[in-house]
Amino acid sequence: MSDHRGVVHQPATGNVAAQRQFFVTPGRGPILVVARMSPKLAFQPLVIVSPAGQSLCMIPIPALLSEPFAAETLAFLRSAVPEPVANHCIRSYVYAELLVDRWRMREHEDYHPLDVFYAVTLHDVGLGREGARRSDRFEVAGADLAGEFLQRRGVDQAQIDRIWDAIALNTSTGIAHRRNLLCRVTAVSSGVDFGADSDFVTDDMATDLHSRYPRLRTASSMKAAIVGQAKANPAKAPLASLALYLLTTENMSQDENIAARWGD
Repeated sequence: MSDHRGVVHQPATGNVAAQRQFFVTPGRGPILVVARMSPKLAFQPLVIVSPAGQSLCMIPIPALLSEPFAAETLAFLRSAVPEPVANHCIRSYVYAELLVDRWRMREHEDYHPLDVFYAVTLHDVGLGREGARRSDRFEVAGADLAGEFLQRRGVDQAQIDRIWDAIALNTSTGIAHRRNLLCRVTAVSSGVDFGADSDFVTDDMATDLHSRYPRLRTASSMKAAIVGQAKANPAKAPLASLALYLLTTENMSQDENIAARWGD
């Protein structure tokens, strides 16, 4: 498949403007940015422009390392869950990186860019067919699936354990926020995609991000997947879980139980 190439402009350092190439997969929008930078800076948001100097997006997109991990991870995500869920996970990752900057945590010792990428992009992988076959609640099933994927890729077990915690706790409000930066950013970024605590996201930024990763009735699709799993296997809706809440409030109107800043 052919790709289109452009230039990524960062703020100038001294008299030299830093530039990086990016790849645009037709129909998918900017996905991978080729960047040889230090690990702490590799996910620094960049402003992307076309070869003709035209802006391709109004929201800064996190730059990904030039290794194949990102493409492999996104391919795994898209093969595991329906498109509305996959798009939600990718949008959440963009919000996660913006939150890291908003919280001024990019240079913090607890910030590991690869952990953030893996945890946030895979946080709802338990809502697919394989996740439904497992007996644990979707968050735990997803954490297991993500861990197995990362093990196959040879990721360090300590890193996998951190990512597992963040995914398993991503709907546990009040717990994830107290654990560590990774758990907090995974939980909060997911909520931002439904409008929660999203005041830092402008309407123009959201419009641009949704144009490349459409909602496709994200909220309804995810609710149907969670409730469907719970109905098929009650063990997936334990006491105090999101699944049990959605199951018991199934007949409520959308406005009563789904944040709707950007609609469904």
